[in-house]
Amino acid sequence: MKEGGVGPGATGLRRVLGLPGAVIVGVGSMVGAGAFAAFGPAAAAAGSWLLLGLAIAVCVAFLNATSTAQLAAQHPVSGGVYAYGTAQLGPVPGLVAGWGFVLGKIASTAAMALVAATYLLPASLSGSVWVTLVALLLLGLVTAVNALGVNRTVQVTAVLLTVVLIVLAVVVGTVFAREEFNLGVLASPAAAGPPFTLIGVLQSAGILFFAFAGYARIATLGEEVRDPARTIPRAIVVALGVTVVLYAVLGLVLLGSLGAQVLADSEAPVARLVAEVPVVSLLARIAAVLAALGALLGLTAGLSRTAFAMARDHTRWFGPLAHIHERSGVPLRAQVLTSIGGALLIVIGDLTLAIAVSSVFVLVYYFIANAAALTQTGEHRRYPRWMQIGGMVLCALLALVMIPVWFF
Repeated sequence: MKEGGVGPGATGLRRVLGLPGAVIVGVGSMVGAGAFAAFGPAAAAAGSWLLLGLAIAVCVAFLNATSTAQLAAQHPVSGGVYAYGTAQLGPVPGLVAGWGFVLGKIASTAAMALVAATYLLPASLSGSVWVTLVALLLLGLVTAVNALGVNRTVQVTAVLLTVVLIVLAVVVGTVFAREEFNLGVLASPAAAGPPFTLIGVLQSAGILFFAFAGYARIATLGEEVRDPARTIPRAIVVALGVTVVLYAVLGLVLLGSLGAQVLADSEAPVARLVAEVPVVSLLARIAAVLAALGALLGLTAGLSRTAFAMARDHTRWFGPLAHIHERSGVPLRAQVLTSIGGALLIVIGDLTLAIAVSSVFVLVYYFIANAAALTQTGEHRRYPRWMQIGGMVLCALLALVMIPVWFF
């Protein structure tokens, strides 16, 4: 075996990520569909009560993040909640969590690729076969980048994330400079969108939770992080905090500038904010493509690590996937297979369905995370048990209300 656990028959991955790199993976994975695709469907569900849905999504994400951080500190290994659930609850809950993550994130890869393709192509090609073909091409390119190794993934994600944050700042600044922000627009019945319903608000929370689930990618890279017991919990909290602030500002600006009804009807709401400033609108579209690709990079990296960890523990059924490429140090076979799954969903599904499927399975994943964290005792316990119980209840509730979205 070569140094760092890489070579034929190797069972360990290289620890090359510090706190900044782990935070970049997390934020880069969250600032994608949430910023450029999730607010429209969420407004269609909750209308002017969108911000309440956002608050619920943040609450669920925070509870799940604390449980994940508590587990990651005790179990600094690759595989995320699959590994934690297996260690704390047994092999069956661990496999439920693992398959929840794999299926949910395969759906997410399809969603990210479709978002990038939709923003990349002109509006006249929206819904055409060209969107599907471009999405497949983008997924293939991202898979190739990840095959080069995790350091390359972090470097590319950092560049994309920087560009996206700058463009979003320009968009928000343009809105305020043109004095187009006014929350009073929500008082108008025509602009308020659908009336308040509890189901609608909860569905909007489930849709927006899809955007916050990126911090899971930090945990799934557990065997590639230096000093994981300290780095992973800190990176999860920092990444989630940065993203919450960004989404709260963006949600306020979208509602206060467009109104809930226009936001719900818009396929590209961030670009719509600055439609009368063509240069900034074009930049917003470019940023949407880069954000989706950045999220896709982190997503495919973490997804392959979970599949690798499951295969390593169950070699009788999945042994060929427990292989680490000698040169790049990544689980290449798992990477390719999960990307093929995403490609299949791109062909047979659409963006709305991909988000709904992803949310339900990822909520199942975090239900197991909270249940596993509830069993921790002694020095491993960092947060009170009521937080894990609350996380379990909210995950189950949001998953239930999201299932009907699959069919309507």
